[in-house]
Amino acid sequence: MSTALPLGIVACSSEGAALCYRTICAEAAARLGAHAHPEIALHGHSLADYVACLERGDLDGVGELMLSSARKLERAGAKLLICPDNTIHQAMDYVRPRSPLPWLHIAEVVALEAQARGFRRIGLTGTQWLVESEVYPQQLTALGLEYLRPDAEQRARIGQLIMDELVYGVFEPATVAYFQGVIEDLKARGCDAVVLGCTEIPLIIDDANSALPTLDSTRLLARAALRASLEGVG
Repeated sequence: MSTALPLGIVACSSEGAALCYRTICAEAAARLGAHAHPEIALHGHSLADYVACLERGDLDGVGELMLSSARKLERAGAKLLICPDNTIHQAMDYVRPRSPLPWLHIAEVVALEAQARGFRRIGLTGTQWLVESEVYPQQLTALGLEYLRPDAEQRARIGQLIMDELVYGVFEPATVAYFQGVIEDLKARGCDAVVLGCTEIPLIIDDANSALPTLDSTRLLARAALRASLEGVG
C-alpha cells in the first residue's frame, strides 16, 4: 500500500460522500487484502454554504469552497482529489486551473463507462441545477453520445426530492416509485441507459429496480479513484 496515492474526498452532501468513501474502502480489499485500502482524507464545508452559492448562481463561490477543501486535503497528505457530488462539478472549469492537486471529474468517468458499455443515448437524472447544466452533455457529446433530460416538471420534482429527502438519508417508497417512473419515461423516449447523476440516487435506484441499465456516478467515481491510487496516477 505504500505506493498507493493518498486520496482526498471533497465532500458536499454527507450521504454521497459516505457512499463514495465506503465503496473505496470495501472494494480495495479485493486488490489489497482484508481491511486494506489507500489512505483517504475527507473534508467538507457545510452543504448549506454550497446551496447558498447555487441558489444565487455563484459558481465561482462554489469553486472557492471546493478549493478551500482541496488546500486542506493537500495539507493532510492527499495527492489526488475526487468530489462525489455531480452538481458542484459545474465549477470544475474554475477549480482545476487553481487547484493544488489533480482531480478526477465525475462526468468524465461516467461518460467513459457509458462508451465502454456501448450505450448511445443516455438519460440524465439529478438535481435541477445539474440536469439543466452542461456538466454531462459536455462530456457525453465529446464521446459522440446522445443524452436526454427529463421534462421540466420532472426536473423540478426530482430536485425537490433530492434536497428535501435523499440528502438527509430519507428514502420513501413513493420517492423510489417517482424516480422509477421518470426512468421509464426516458426509456420510452429512446434512452438505453440512465445516469444516476446525484450521488444519493444509487441509495434508492440500481439495476434491480430500474427500467434502464444504470450508470452509478458515485461508485464509478470511487472505483476510478481506487484504480488511479493503486496505479500511482495523479
